[in-house]
Amino acid sequence: MKLPTDLFPQTAKVFTVGELTRQIRGALETKFGAVWVQGEISNYKLHPSGHQYFTLKDQRAQIACVIWRDAFAPPRQALVDGTQVQAYGTVTVFEARGQYQLNVQILQPRGVGLLQAKFEALKRKLEAEGLFAPERKRPVPKFPRRIGVVTSSTGAAIRDMLNVLHRRAPWLQILINPVRVQGTGAAQEIAVAIRELTLPNEVFAPVDLIVVTRGGGSIEDLWEFNEEIVARAIFNSTVPIVSAVGHEIDFTICDFVADLRAPTPSAAAELVVPDIIDLQRRIDGCTRSLSRQLLSRVRDAQQRLDHASETLQRGLAHKIDSYKRGLLHVTRALQARSPARELIMRRNRFADLQRRLVACPGRLLETARHRFQHMEGILRVLGPDATLRRGYSITTNERGKIIRTIAAVRPKMEIRTRVTDGEFSSRTL
Repeated sequence: MKLPTDLFPQTAKVFTVGELTRQIRGALETKFGAVWVQGEISNYKLHPSGHQYFTLKDQRAQIACVIWRDAFAPPRQALVDGTQVQAYGTVTVFEARGQYQLNVQILQPRGVGLLQAKFEALKRKLEAEGLFAPERKRPVPKFPRRIGVVTSSTGAAIRDMLNVLHRRAPWLQILINPVRVQGTGAAQEIAVAIRELTLPNEVFAPVDLIVVTRGGGSIEDLWEFNEEIVARAIFNSTVPIVSAVGHEIDFTICDFVADLRAPTPSAAAELVVPDIIDLQRRIDGCTRSLSRQLLSRVRDAQQRLDHASETLQRGLAHKIDSYKRGLLHVTRALQARSPARELIMRRNRFADLQRRLVACPGRLLETARHRFQHMEGILRVLGPDATLRRGYSITTNERGKIIRTIAAVRPKMEIRTRVTDGEFSSRTL
């Protein structure tokens, strides 16, 4: 029999079994990711390593399942064949056998639908009352000094939290208020523990933050955190509360009421406190930045100081030059008006006057005599005596003032009249 050549193109790649299986595994994991599957357990086996293997089947098909030892806490009831369950996990391929399987992360009884309905009813009620409102949620402090933890003292959650908290924030003070996190009455214990941490107490100092936490589990395992008494205790707390209940995919009423939800207990520890290494790195960065800024400011100040110094030196030099010029001007003015120079000038002037006085005293005296005689002649002609000789007289009052008008004369007034050869008195009528 001869096969057609077009069934085997030359460019087709030949896979190894491992390569093909690995690509099938990648395709399945990418396509489906994590899914919920329900069915009946069969062929259950607990391996000595702690891993659990079983087949989940229904009337039409089956799928291999594995629960890894550290996947989640063991269920309260042992797994047996014939149990109806709901499984949550990721679809993958066990390459050694070429068999696809479900890596189970959550396993819960198939009858949890009633609990889910109860959960939804309580959620709607509390949401209508405003317990979930974002505006009422309190901010979580960035640098708490003391935190309170409400959880089981023997669970894995507190160990994980303490490891992370001691590593990230060695200075932190942690106060654990131990409670039962599962079973009848656990919800009341959780609510009381929250109230105890929020109320003033003489035994311990107030806390800055409260973390309510427990590890993962089924909806039944986590149900105590869905009780209304816990929700109202969180709502009435005066201290900010962080909820870290279960795994990342688990949601409880506690998560919706709390001021902050953390996907896991370890994640809560990372959210509530800063990492000391990161803080040190940020402090170092701030220190370097501050050093650069200070150095830049110092250099700028030095440059401005140099500029100011140069400006001051130029100003001082200008002032000194100005003062020197002023002093030189004053010195010259003083030299020009010095007493010795003035004395010489005045002595010279006096000597000149003396020479002039000695040289022409007779001429000056003769000129003065002629001027006097001329003035004397004018006075003889125009003086009062000459006027009196021409027949005129001068009349004065009792105070000796000349009477020039009739208005100045009063009745019975003593007057004196001067004529050319004397005076006489008279009285007016």
